[in-house]
Amino acid sequence: MKQMLFRAVLLASLAALPAPAVAQAQDPAQWAGLHYRQVGPWRGGRVTAVAGVPSQPDTFYMGTTGGGVWKSTDSGNSWTNTSDGQIGVASMGAVAVADSNPNIVYAGSGSSKIRSNVSIGRGIWKSVDGAKTWVFIGLRDVGQISTIRINPTNPDEVFVASTGNPFAYGKDRGVYRTRDGGKTWAKVLFINETLGAADLEMASDDPKTLYAAMWHGIRRPWTITSGSKDGGLYKSVDGGDTWTKLAGGLPDGLFGRANIGVSAAAPNRLYALIEAKPGAGLYRSEDRGLSWNLVNGDGKLTTRPFYYTTLGVDPNNADLVFVGNEDWFRSTDGGKSFKDEPTPHGDNHDVWINPKNSKLIVQANDGGANVSRDGGHTWSVQSNQPTAEIYQVAVDNQFPYRIYGAQQDNSTLILPSQPLGNGQAFMEGPGCETGPIIPKIDDPQMVWAGCKGQFSRLDLRTNRNEQQYWIGSESLYGANPKDLRFRFQRVAPLQVSPVEPNTVYYGSQHVHRSKDGGVNWEVISPDLTANPPEGRMASGDPITIDATGEEVYSTVYAIRESAVQPGVIWAGSNDGLIHVTRDGGKTWNNVTPKGLPPGGRVQNIDPGVRAAGTAYVAYHRYLLGDFAPYAYRTDDFGKKWTRITTGIAADEPVRVVREDPVRPGLLFAGTEFGMHVSFDRGAHWQSFQNDLPATPITDIRLAHGDLILSTQGRGFYILDNIDVLRQLPAPGTASSAPVLYKPVTAMRISPSADYGTDPKEGPEYRPPGAMIDYALPAGTATVTLAIVDASGTELRRFSSDSPAARAGRGYRWRPVWQTKLDATPGMHRLIWDLHRGNDRGPLVPPGDYAVVMTAGSVTTRQPLTVVADPRVLASGVTNADLEAQYQHNLRVGKLAADTSAAATRLRAALKDTTDPAKLATLNRIAARLLTPPVRYSPPGLDTHVRYLASQTADFDGPVGNQPTERFGELRTAIDAIVKELDAALGPVKG
Repeated sequence: MKQMLFRAVLLASLAALPAPAVAQAQDPAQWAGLHYRQVGPWRGGRVTAVAGVPSQPDTFYMGTTGGGVWKSTDSGNSWTNTSDGQIGVASMGAVAVADSNPNIVYAGSGSSKIRSNVSIGRGIWKSVDGAKTWVFIGLRDVGQISTIRINPTNPDEVFVASTGNPFAYGKDRGVYRTRDGGKTWAKVLFINETLGAADLEMASDDPKTLYAAMWHGIRRPWTITSGSKDGGLYKSVDGGDTWTKLAGGLPDGLFGRANIGVSAAAPNRLYALIEAKPGAGLYRSEDRGLSWNLVNGDGKLTTRPFYYTTLGVDPNNADLVFVGNEDWFRSTDGGKSFKDEPTPHGDNHDVWINPKNSKLIVQANDGGANVSRDGGHTWSVQSNQPTAEIYQVAVDNQFPYRIYGAQQDNSTLILPSQPLGNGQAFMEGPGCETGPIIPKIDDPQMVWAGCKGQFSRLDLRTNRNEQQYWIGSESLYGANPKDLRFRFQRVAPLQVSPVEPNTVYYGSQHVHRSKDGGVNWEVISPDLTANPPEGRMASGDPITIDATGEEVYSTVYAIRESAVQPGVIWAGSNDGLIHVTRDGGKTWNNVTPKGLPPGGRVQNIDPGVRAAGTAYVAYHRYLLGDFAPYAYRTDDFGKKWTRITTGIAADEPVRVVREDPVRPGLLFAGTEFGMHVSFDRGAHWQSFQNDLPATPITDIRLAHGDLILSTQGRGFYILDNIDVLRQLPAPGTASSAPVLYKPVTAMRISPSADYGTDPKEGPEYRPPGAMIDYALPAGTATVTLAIVDASGTELRRFSSDSPAARAGRGYRWRPVWQTKLDATPGMHRLIWDLHRGNDRGPLVPPGDYAVVMTAGSVTTRQPLTVVADPRVLASGVTNADLEAQYQHNLRVGKLAADTSAAATRLRAALKDTTDPAKLATLNRIAARLLTPPVRYSPPGLDTHVRYLASQTADFDGPVGNQPTERFGELRTAIDAIVKELDAALGPVKG
């Protein structure tokens, strides 16, 4: 029920992102109990907006570019997401707190640091309770919000700067104002459809005096345009009613992105960091913008200005200035000179300095947000922010399976799906931030990877001996694509053949193939791109060249080979074409769907899992300003295509479509804002968000019965065991009776296993055990689940009337296995920990069991198979060993129960007996059976029995002769004790 509410709130918060009105194919209550768990990495991703609270020195906010809004109340030692389930978009451009009321917080969506993978904004939200709850307050279509400024004495007067849609010009660019806390908005500064507001500042001593930086910034698939002759700085002295363009020494040629700095220590002084041609650099005015001087024209201050142009001025010392781009610079002389200083991560985007204490600083970069309490000399860590932007995901075949992907501006990653017992939550793999990274099919110790068009491979058994085999051996950086022999895009596609373990594919404008694991390469296709003339240029105009390979256009962007029919290879380009070969690359056919708008990116291709002629394509046109969803299916090798987007919002781009390998017709789609599912091959879609945060879905894999996701801002997620979806009845035939789903095979994990860390502090791992799924109709009073073995003996019982489980104690974190069943309507999941009797009973051995559910008057039964951990079997332990250990533990458990019963009986008799002779007899028995309550007293039989029980309860393996022999001794001793008690007290009745 909680997840259903989560989904409802999430969809409502999208405001103007409603799905077309179609009947849902399935009731989402049937999968409401499925849970997306975040498996890392726990290291920060890109943050472009930060803020603090002057009156609360330990409180800070960060707006991430794909993970929503986060809050820290302990100076960055920990961060908590505040927007999940409330704000339906993940990209944040600005966060601001009202000086007059720290409970009032505004969050503007859409990062204005517009990389090609930037996610669109969808308006502004407001909180009046310190970010506990958020309300949408408008500006849905203004695109990227760069700045929010609040009147320091009136929190209802707010100014918002918008750079606009990063991929299209429009009338929504400019500066907006509200004077009623966001109920209504007025656009107070608009120059033309090409100029957006890159920054906005308010004079420290007069909220009616405003300064705005107007910027011509837009991305195309082949370039980033930053600057124009009509850009510049503007000033208002009447609260935004009228504006005047500033001059007086400012650049008067091409004017690019700019950031303005003010300080309460010198209200008349202004700083402006300006991209320009000519005249780029840091400018200063001492007369509120009437006249300006270039105080520092060092090019290091204006590196990649479209992405950085970060400027901060100390509110208590107008000579202390910070500038951020790839590096972090400090000036103590008003900008005349700068010193390079370290931050936890490069690529710096924002800074906030507490006006009550300048030593308190929060700073944003591509690695997250970090807080300083000493003026920027030391910083808090970024390993407490699970906000990584991941480009793609791959999965291997070992147990536990590993997840592979590349993190933006960091490294490639290899993460375990479950704990490994070595404390390693992730490791870095070969390649670099762009990836891809894919394991060898038959040997996951061999990993192939890419790095901006460079291929490498790494045998993990070596000491990082990463072998490099770069196709063409040409550098992408600074290159004009038309001059390259092979046009490799920064995120060039790498794919491994699903049928030939040593065959690897890589994409430039051609498809390249290696049959020896990447050492030697051949070209197996002609140019498979449209290669329009407008895309043949080095990126970056008209001021700053920015040719990093990110905008290399007319390249192959997706490659997949069919597992059904080897030699069928699909290729899609980032300028709109789809090709297929059916003979391993000898001949290629252009099968681009007719009527498909030209120029978009073939983001992902998924070959059919049942028929070689089937394929699914996600086609992305948002880099052209078109946010419509494009997804297609073909069943005849591309001769005909069907668009499959009904049920997805009209402005929700689709990034990936994957076909389920088990249930025909079951598809999954990842979009710019979340997850969708279809049960009819894409004819209709419906939300599959559950408790997944709003975040762009970059890739999907279906493996090991799970759904594995990569996201652009929240790392990797796993939806464990989607078998419920595979067992649902056909649409429209759902039963109103209780349903017990057939459980998937359960893996028996050693009771001494590593369970990982608290999910609040690291990756979330699934508690091991048998996943038992059931669904209940409304009106179900009680429900029970009983586990029985092959002989019909009941091993464990769970009920909706049972008490709720409580967290255990210990030196290591342990998950809580729920014991109280949920009887509310909808689907629920119980994980049985495989212990018999209770959570302290013996772990059952591999074998066949059954689950029996009784809900009201309906009883249903499903088989359950338990298998041994393959790692345990590989160590030499056998199933027979585990069965023998189980039987031994049962015997020891009976011994422990008998011992406990005897001890309880004896203590009661000692308390009640007054006969001296009888009391003497009982004391002689107690001297042998009971351990004195004084610490480190000589152990009695009760302690020896507990000690024996603990010896074989927490590992998997042969029992050995010592515990077996000791059991015999203790069994004899306890039996003798019981006989003596019977003689002294009489036999136990019943």
